Amino acid sequence: MSDIIRLLPDSVANQIAAGEVIQRPASVVKELVENAVDAGATSIDIIIKDAGRTLIQVVDNGSGMSDTDARMAFERHATSKIAAAADLFSLHTMGFRGEALASIAAVARVDLRTMRHDSSVGTRLIINGSAVESQMPEACAPGSNMMVKNLFFNVPARRKFLKKDSVELANITREFERLALVNPGVEFTLVHNDAVLHKLIKGSFKQRIVDLFGKMLDKQLIPVETSTSIVTIKGFISLPQFARRRNALQYLTVNGRNMRHPYFHKAVMTCYENLIPAELQPNYFLDFQVDPATIDVNIHPTKNEIKFEDEQAIWQILVAAVKESLGRFNAAEGIDFDCLDAPEIPVFSPNAEAEHQVELDPGYNPFAESGSQTYSAPEKRTYFSSKPTDALRAAGSDWNKLYEDFTAEAGKRSDSRPSAINSFTGVDDPDDNQDNIFQNAAEQIPANNCIQVKNRFILSPSRSGVMVIDQHRAHLRVLYDKYIAMISQGSFSSQRLLFPEVVTLSPAQNAVMEILLPVLTDLGFDLAFLGDNAWSINGAPPIEISPVDTLIKIIDEEIDGGETAENTLKNHAALAMAKGAAVKYGQTLTAEEMEHLLSDLFKLSAPNFTPDGKLIVSVIPTEDIVKLFS
Repeated sequence: MSDIIRLLPDSVANQIAAGEVIQRPASVVKELVENAVDAGATSIDIIIKDAGRTLIQVVDNGSGMSDTDARMAFERHATSKIAAAADLFSLHTMGFRGEALASIAAVARVDLRTMRHDSSVGTRLIINGSAVESQMPEACAPGSNMMVKNLFFNVPARRKFLKKDSVELANITREFERLALVNPGVEFTLVHNDAVLHKLIKGSFKQRIVDLFGKMLDKQLIPVETSTSIVTIKGFISLPQFARRRNALQYLTVNGRNMRHPYFHKAVMTCYENLIPAELQPNYFLDFQVDPATIDVNIHPTKNEIKFEDEQAIWQILVAAVKESLGRFNAAEGIDFDCLDAPEIPVFSPNAEAEHQVELDPGYNPFAESGSQTYSAPEKRTYFSSKPTDALRAAGSDWNKLYEDFTAEAGKRSDSRPSAINSFTGVDDPDDNQDNIFQNAAEQIPANNCIQVKNRFILSPSRSGVMVIDQHRAHLRVLYDKYIAMISQGSFSSQRLLFPEVVTLSPAQNAVMEILLPVLTDLGFDLAFLGDNAWSINGAPPIEISPVDTLIKIIDEEIDGGETAENTLKNHAALAMAKGAAVKYGQTLTAEEMEHLLSDLFKLSAPNFTPDGKLIVSVIPTEDIVKLFS
């Protein structure tokens, strides 16, 4: 039997590595810009065509490469960043694996022009799917000019599953934001299809935040700064009153590198407890400076997951720093004792004689029978220097009647709507005997045979057992089909808003609006661009949810969606509006509302699953219920 294990060709190995390193056009932008930063560039231009499918070009004024270095840079595990394994624990550069350029060259056509600052002529290198086609001298500017053309041209499956241009452009914009944020000393320009999306000059960290995300943040942020032997934390957090329901800007960086760290995110959120509602999120931009030997970035090829040696200690330092900033800038509400209309509080004097305005009769008993009440009003009775009214006298003398009215109203409420506990047990008094439990339970079963559980599920009997319906998903399914029908029939009309609402989008969301605008107009939105990523909503479709929330949901659905069909935008819009308008978990439904919801649900052709494939109805068979009592 012949040997079956063989060494893979470099071209195949590079394509396998590209599956991890190069996931989409945004990954190419990230790797090329990080290389430019490591090369000491102070100006980086990023030029995109067709959301990166046709062209991704990065031009920098960094150190450049010699002709030999330019050729070696595209070999696997070829890098100038490290020389030994020990260097992994003292990294000061963004890249170090030596896989990025080899992976890019394996799935695209690469055209590189580069020259060192001390050279008079540069070199041009052309690579086509890992195969070097040519290398020749070229007159070019100092630095590097890397063009990546026709991404995934030789991997049709990967190219087919790229998302729409709007989605890929949004991902490129998000990656650009992260890269520009951690390098405020570098000038950046982002151009897509000959339109300049960003042009950033070098400046301070706060100036870079404002340039990226809007001038409104200038007065919303407060500084955070602390320095210890373990970590130095600098950055900005938002005041509680500027917390957002959506699109919160939350960025964590360490040693100039972006990172995702749920543990530190939770630390920041802990500081805002009791300051903002649970559904709101604060903005924060925090940079950690630590000894490179105390962190490990060699976990994933994207280098976004980072392990800290002193994680718990940094948690405590971070919480203390954020709380100190919130307190120093009066983020928590205080009591103002200098108000002109503040009430005058008398100084307590234990030796002074107290003057009572109200004299109490020790013989007065409000629980006594009205016929046996022996109450004699004192000669002096004042309530804040006023005499008792007839209504107060009547209330005191006819206590039993008031109590009877109260019990009658409580009885009406309990008859019209049984409590969640009584719906199952019928028990109000824990001392009731077993016979009373079953008797009360029989009386408390709703006549419509629908029961709401935990304000989340609806129970209803069926032929084969008991149906359990998720109320939010059921309503979402009903509304989705309704909105799809309205869109198909073109019956969505625009309802003019009395007061136009302004929504400020993130740069990534704003990049999607160019493609979404015609569809949003068909849906009934009347939008006007105000500049600085802000839009005015002058009209909206007649649906019972916030136009701002609806618009943002539609944009987010478009960014997260992966289909390429023409009607996908409208499907995403209908799904987003249905998610916003559907009944929420925790909302109490009346018997009529539950009956109406189930009636509408089971009229549909596909009532069992939501449009995104989540289960709506589950049936507990009668046999399983019988087994519980056997």
